[in-house]
Amino acid sequence: MDIELGIQNVARPVNFSTDESADNVSQAIAQAVADNATIDMTDDKGRRIIVPAKALGYAIIGSETKHAVGFGTL
Repeated sequence: MDIELGIQNVARPVNFSTDESADNVSQAIAQAVADNATIDMTDDKGRRIIVPAKALGYAIIGSETKHAVGFGTL
């Protein structure tokens, strides 16, 4: 699942992929914003992404389906 987090007053978004479901990601972001806490997520490479919820501008949560690549998918 691809995630894009836009940070206020920062020109470039934070992009990463995670193995979490869209519902889990959405709930984690919503809870952090409601509690004015930090958004703490782990990407699929084991790196942690920590963003203060008050600095979040937007979040784009991509689709969970894997897109097939190559000629074998025709």
